Amino acid sequence: MTSKELLYIEDALGHEKYFQSKCKETAEKIEDEELRGFVSDLAMKHGEMFGSFYSLLQ
Repeated sequence: MTSKELLYIEDALGHEKYFQSKCKETAEKIEDEELRGFVSDLAMKHGEMFGSFYSLLQ
């Protein structure tokens, strides 16, 4: 893997972690149950994407 590819993965990891934390944070503030569930699902998907990118480094 080239250094440029590693930098891309590092950026992607950071973005996915950020989006996951923001979705979790936002979901806690939402009162509407359906919308809260949707945002929680987004947090979970960002966590899965983080795992996918991380697995490229192993």
